[in-house]
Amino acid sequence: MTQALVLGGGFAGVESAIFLSQQRIKTTLVSDRDYVWVYPTSIWVTVGADPSTCKVSLAELAEVHGFDLIVDPVVSIEPEAGRVELESQTLSYEYLVLATGASKLKPPGVEHTLSICGSPTQTSEIYQRLGELVAAGGGRIGFGFGGNPKDKSAVRGGPVFEVMFNVHHWLKTRGMRDKFELTFFAPMPEPGKRMGEKALEVMDRLFARTGIGRKVGTKISGFSDEGVEFVDGTVLETDLTIFVAAGTGHPVIVDSGLPLNEAGFVVIDEQCRVEGQERIWAVGDVAALEGPEFRAKQGHVAEVMARIAAMDIGKIQQTNGESRHDESYIPHVNILCLMDTGNGGAMVKRTTDEASVTSLPVVGHWMKKGWGKYWRLSKLKKIPRLPGM
Repeated sequence: MTQALVLGGGFAGVESAIFLSQQRIKTTLVSDRDYVWVYPTSIWVTVGADPSTCKVSLAELAEVHGFDLIVDPVVSIEPEAGRVELESQTLSYEYLVLATGASKLKPPGVEHTLSICGSPTQTSEIYQRLGELVAAGGGRIGFGFGGNPKDKSAVRGGPVFEVMFNVHHWLKTRGMRDKFELTFFAPMPEPGKRMGEKALEVMDRLFARTGIGRKVGTKISGFSDEGVEFVDGTVLETDLTIFVAAGTGHPVIVDSGLPLNEAGFVVIDEQCRVEGQERIWAVGDVAALEGPEFRAKQGHVAEVMARIAAMDIGKIQQTNGESRHDESYIPHVNILCLMDTGNGGAMVKRTTDEASVTSLPVVGHWMKKGWGKYWRLSKLKKIPRLPGM
């Protein structure tokens, strides 16, 4: 029997395995691919960056940190039996950490779109399609994201804004911007409002400066070869549609019988233990977040949750179940992102006490590049980790 079994090879899963191993808990991480895809830096693959720069080997991470790795898709989870079925084997566990991430809602015709937050291969496909449009002399590109009314924390709009402004900059540097019509779309009337009023003002200025159009506040009914279809009967005609659907429950988790909220995310306590379960924790996008109204599923929140869950498991093991780690993940639920614009950036921060946006012309772009290198090198123990990161 594995002491701790972690399902998922993303930010939450890797951080869980690292911190469990630090407590000398024998840990096995299960992933359906052999690398971590660093989504925050994959925005540049859409404009020509090498996809390999967004991959970090799970085997190398496992060797450096001392956990075991199994690359095999999860088929089912059986909580009562303490068992997980993979495609090629069955595993039992003493402690289970769910870090599988979420699934995506599937509006009609979504296959006519490409996503920056889906399969890594779609990111390269966006660049390929961009090149085809440039070769054709121009085109119309739509950039948008959807919402989940059952769980507003499951919206991921930041990467869409980043790709959009990077595409604008990429076309401009090639003298092709005037040949393209770029339009942003979203069903909510004020997309990005969870970042705060100042962020909305900054976004307004960015849209005005870049000449990118907007269609917001109208629900999306679906997609087609022609473009984006709305419930009011209008169509945003596009040659390429980049769309990030809102998150929903992972199908394996939904079928597991574990307690879920209305949107299909796992209900947890403040230490990320699954409600009603003594041996199962859920961290990252798979979990139902509590906290402020503006809460959002973000990578840094997932890593905090992973560390807290690992510390909770460690405390339980050390005390033979008599006590638990007392730190809550909820005070750490905030918005913190460095939004890249291709030739600069903006630092966005939203907590219960403040909402701020700091413009970072030129240097913001290189700060985000630096963060990507820091994440890779620090996780591989090639440079020290900064406190709290």
